Amino acid sequence: MLWNWKILVSHVCCASFLLFWIILGTAVVDVIGSQQGIPLSVVKLWASAFGGEIKSISAKYSGSQLLQKKYKELEKSVRVEEIDGMKVVKNLSKKMEDMFRKKKEAIRRLVEAAEEAHLQHEENPELQYEYFNAVLINEVDEEGNNVELGGEFVLEPNEHFNNLSVNLSLSVVQVPTNMYNKDPAIVNGVYWSEALNKVFVDNFEKDPSLIWQYFGSAKGFFRQYPGVKWHPDEHGVIAFDCRNRKWYIQAATSPKDVVILVDVSGSMKGLRLTIARQTVSSILDTLGDDDFFNIIAYNQEIHYVEPCLNGTLVRADRNNKAHFREHLDKLFAKGIGLLGDALTEAFTILNDFNQTGHGSVCSQAIMLVTDGATQMYDDVFAKFNWPDRKVRIFPYLIGRESAFADNMKWMACANKGYFSQISTLADVQENVMRYLHVMSRPKVIDHEHDTVWTEAYMDSTGSIISRNKKGPSLMTTVAMPVFSTKNETKNQGILLGVVGTDIPLQELMKIIPKHLLGIHGYAFAITNNGYILTHPDLRPLYQKGQKRRKPNYSSVDLSEVEWEDKDDFLRNAMVNRKTGTFSMEVKKTVDKGKRLLKMHNDYYYTEVKGTPFSVGVALSRGHGKFFFRGNVSVEAGLHDLEQPDVALADEWTYCNTDEHYEHRSLSQIQAIKLYLTGRKPLIKCDRELIQEVLFDAVVTAPLEAYWTGLALNKSENSDKGVEIAYLGTRTGLSRTNLFVVQEDLSNQDFLTAEDKEGVFNADHFPLWYKRAAEQVPGTFVYSIPFGGNENKSVVLASTAIQLLDDRKSPIVASVGIQMNLDFFQRKFWTASRQCAALDGKCSISCDNEDIKCYLIDNNGFILVTEDYSQTGEFFGEVEAAVMTKLLLIGSFKRINLYDYQALCREYAGSSDSGHCLSHPFSIVKWLLTELVIFLLEFNLYSWWHVDLSVKAQNSRGKTMLVPCDTEYPAFVSERTIKETTGNIDCEGCVRSFVIQQIPSSNLFMVVVDNKCDCSSTLPVSMDPIEIMYNESLKCDRLKFQKDRKRPESCHPFHPEENAMECGGAAGLSAPLTAALLPLLATLFTR
Repeated sequence: MLWNWKILVSHVCCASFLLFWIILGTAVVDVIGSQQGIPLSVVKLWASAFGGEIKSISAKYSGSQLLQKKYKELEKSVRVEEIDGMKVVKNLSKKMEDMFRKKKEAIRRLVEAAEEAHLQHEENPELQYEYFNAVLINEVDEEGNNVELGGEFVLEPNEHFNNLSVNLSLSVVQVPTNMYNKDPAIVNGVYWSEALNKVFVDNFEKDPSLIWQYFGSAKGFFRQYPGVKWHPDEHGVIAFDCRNRKWYIQAATSPKDVVILVDVSGSMKGLRLTIARQTVSSILDTLGDDDFFNIIAYNQEIHYVEPCLNGTLVRADRNNKAHFREHLDKLFAKGIGLLGDALTEAFTILNDFNQTGHGSVCSQAIMLVTDGATQMYDDVFAKFNWPDRKVRIFPYLIGRESAFADNMKWMACANKGYFSQISTLADVQENVMRYLHVMSRPKVIDHEHDTVWTEAYMDSTGSIISRNKKGPSLMTTVAMPVFSTKNETKNQGILLGVVGTDIPLQELMKIIPKHLLGIHGYAFAITNNGYILTHPDLRPLYQKGQKRRKPNYSSVDLSEVEWEDKDDFLRNAMVNRKTGTFSMEVKKTVDKGKRLLKMHNDYYYTEVKGTPFSVGVALSRGHGKFFFRGNVSVEAGLHDLEQPDVALADEWTYCNTDEHYEHRSLSQIQAIKLYLTGRKPLIKCDRELIQEVLFDAVVTAPLEAYWTGLALNKSENSDKGVEIAYLGTRTGLSRTNLFVVQEDLSNQDFLTAEDKEGVFNADHFPLWYKRAAEQVPGTFVYSIPFGGNENKSVVLASTAIQLLDDRKSPIVASVGIQMNLDFFQRKFWTASRQCAALDGKCSISCDNEDIKCYLIDNNGFILVTEDYSQTGEFFGEVEAAVMTKLLLIGSFKRINLYDYQALCREYAGSSDSGHCLSHPFSIVKWLLTELVIFLLEFNLYSWWHVDLSVKAQNSRGKTMLVPCDTEYPAFVSERTIKETTGNIDCEGCVRSFVIQQIPSSNLFMVVVDNKCDCSSTLPVSMDPIEIMYNESLKCDRLKFQKDRKRPESCHPFHPEENAMECGGAAGLSAPLTAALLPLLATLFTR
């Protein structure tokens, strides 16, 4: 029986084993059958057929082989040179130095004229003077008469000033809306500053590249040349106050370390705390990138507004100030105020931080924002500040009560500061600004006209003086202070104002020798704080929608765009004004950040003398380090340069047409002709660049006849699939030929100014040129432009023209065509129906429902698919399972990139203070408070200027864009993998696919069987992900101080300074005056 049981078990085991192999064999057959359903040989045939067809079309209509032949014919007559990067950067630095020196000389002439005019002027409180008010010029009343301070003012459009209507003979005066146009101080200042008109005009004649010149008065008015009309906003207001501008503040004062003390005791509740917050915010507005600060709130305890920054100071950059402003809203009042402890803490911080050498190491100040001080705290001052009085005290008395005014003014006078009383929100700005003039006294008495240069910023007056929609432009300002030189006011150190002129950074771009930097090379400049002045990767505006400035656009650090330099070697060397070289591998994105180019860059850098700037150039290794020189006759070159199909890069400078007025109407080609043929041409040109552009004009000239012949041959291009042929050379020369009429172009923007990445620009070669240069020589790169639906209707094909057959050969040109997308796709579908069967009956075709066919590029974007709406989409979003597998087997690589200029959406939800309104009594209390505030503050200025806190409340409940850091992927194909087959397990269903490279291109055909549902696979997304920092990291980032170079000039105090000019109260009481005078006398004698 046992034996029978063993036999039965044995038979069952054998049967089971046999059944297992049958099932396994069936599964294997299924897989093999699936792969046989997409035979690699057939896909290879399709790819080969399509590749041959599309390359034939691209080569034929672009004329690439003809152009390559023409350059080859001249190979022995040209000279290839390696570019000396250090020589290039030093020459560029010298040109920048010369440009900036001219601007500096112009404002120095303005300073001298202003100080002389003021010296000759006697103040007259009864002076009546009609001047041209920038808002009122050419305005008439109901009867048609000119309004007062208006008058007829001739304005004519001027191309040099962005076609604004200006007056080149006269300046205009702008007065802030909250100031009286006929205030005696303003009228007197306007009267004597009329002397600047002649200097404005003379400066512009000496240097026609100058744009706006101006004088910002310490009294608040702003004189601007050339004269232009200003337009109020929809409320009839112009809030612009020159004294709030960075160029004014930097020129007026020295760098400073500041501690702001805010009283949050119980007596500060309600309106007083609101005014205190606004006062602190206004003080922050006056601090710049060379200043350091912290804010301490005090009652019976010391509360650092940002607890992480206990006992230290941080740089007053935009990010840090914004961070502290957020914390100001969280302040609430309770308890009693122990000012002595707060002052002790402030003095301790300033002393300790100064010892580290990390701050400004210059002026120091304590800003005290409180509703009163019960004593003078002379013991604290005696311990920490006397007799040297290196720390100035600026008390701001909040509220209408004056009981403690004497004590607070005493503090100011005893410590070289200034006392102000602020009763309403409308009083804040004017009272805060007064401290700047006190801080400027030592500089005035020293009579040091320090020249200051701002970081890159966008002109906010553009919307005031122009109603057009043209986007703002980046600029830097050079400014210099103007002092009173009258003997009787010398020890008072009276600042009259600041003069300045703007320098558009586009002017800097014009002097960059783009042709020497190569296809991927670029120039860049940074400030003494490491902020970018100009860099091709700086993105100051929103990418979508209206051209609005990003919140932190002016404080983008070099390390945030050259982020592969983890140790900040390049940044720190440039900040410290060194001359040297650096090298690293970089990942540069193009095509709106969707495509990646990997390169090895060599950097060369040096200082720009006479400025706080440093400049660098980056050259990519390989073809980017070489340049070649050819030679043709002037006659032949000019003949071919003047052909109608030729254009030169708009933003490159072949000749300087700005220097002389008579040259401004000339195109670059006209200027070149004048330079080469004129008897005594005054025009200055780049002879080397012109020689090379003439050479390129001659070599590329045969393509004009070639393209014309194709266009005239009716048998060619009968279906009008090829629309444009184009070429560009290393000298910025381009040629285009239309094979269809302009109206029939599928993409009207291509090769126009609207197509920013598709044309030669001040800081980059065209996108199609850059991508072709990284392809294997002789192959074409194909792509669908990213943008609107109109752009998706075309395919671009381009190839690079190489002079020699080795890596040291420069890429001399790129040629290409624009094809209609339908035409391109028809070629693909036709090729995918071919097979090797003798009877012509194909077992598989892209028409079959069992398979899906795609054409993707080397970055994974779809060019052809059955679903037209997926054209231009990323393959990983459409076929997630296949893309995941391609990444797994190495056909594609995922490369993580970082964006430190990103904007993320943040929900501005209700703050904690908003929850109190849920209680009925709270609502009544809130309404009564608001009514009281309104009645106390109501005046015309408050009506026009809505408090920032109200704006913040209005924004609650909405999403807003805030600066953030993001990580995002880019995808690149592996060049060595030409073909791949694979299987994907989708929840038990096995799906097969084949990927095959299209010969002589950057394209891949992907064929996938359609029998499995793989929709559960998560998409492979290109969306950026915000980098979240925990509280510890946030604190470390706040504390971390990057290297910076301090301004060389510092004027913290002067022994002749008159410290009795120290406040705006009605006057000190007799007892306090008696107490103060002996103290001050003692201090002055020490």
